[in-house]
Amino acid sequence: MLEKKKLLLVEDDSSLGAVLKDYLNMNDFQVTHAIDGEDGFEKFKAEDFDLCILDVMMPKKDGFTLAEEIKAVNKDIPLIFLTAKAMKEDQLKGYKLGAEDYVTKPFDPEVLIYKINAILQRNTNTDERYSQEKFDIAGHSFNSRIRELKIGTEQYKLSPKESELLKLLCIFKNDLMPRELALNRIWNDDNYFTSRSMDVYIAKLRKYFADEPKVEIINIHGEGFRLLIQE
Repeated sequence: MLEKKKLLLVEDDSSLGAVLKDYLNMNDFQVTHAIDGEDGFEKFKAEDFDLCILDVMMPKKDGFTLAEEIKAVNKDIPLIFLTAKAMKEDQLKGYKLGAEDYVTKPFDPEVLIYKINAILQRNTNTDERYSQEKFDIAGHSFNSRIRELKIGTEQYKLSPKESELLKLLCIFKNDLMPRELALNRIWNDDNYFTSRSMDVYIAKLRKYFADEPKVEIINIHGEGFRLLIQE
């Protein structure tokens, strides 16, 4: 029997919190409900969770502040924000704090279940693939453990950050590598300066493949990058 995924639900509306907790429990999740931001952080520190669902507007401590504290403890844990407001500024703030998704009230609980499962599945696949060390890039080889890239007869020794970034691109091959994921995993931060630093490293990686028509690293504006490989 598969172990149930553990969710932290931080929702100050007691009625919604109780109903949502029961619904998530019925869908094979193990849910801990906290009634405000301070209670949420205490419960988060007391247990290990697979995902956190945070209301934005709460007494004592709002969801954004709680998210910052949670990410300081575990930068990789996925977050979903719940909000009664659909303001673009709030959504952007949530994503900058590392949120995987943003759900506006009222919402269909079935959609929330779908989002939770999709996020957990995506994160599980990423974690499993992250243990991979050797990659084939259109017939060229890359070994992330020794940071060695071979393109034709050329052999390159990559810097640690070049290697980590290329590894993530390979893991998400032909798919979107989220900018925030790379910044938090490699730089442990996602501020303006680290973001510009990542752009510099992307430019360096592009130079390695400048003469390889089957390989392209493209920018998805505001979202991340894709390593496109023609098989």
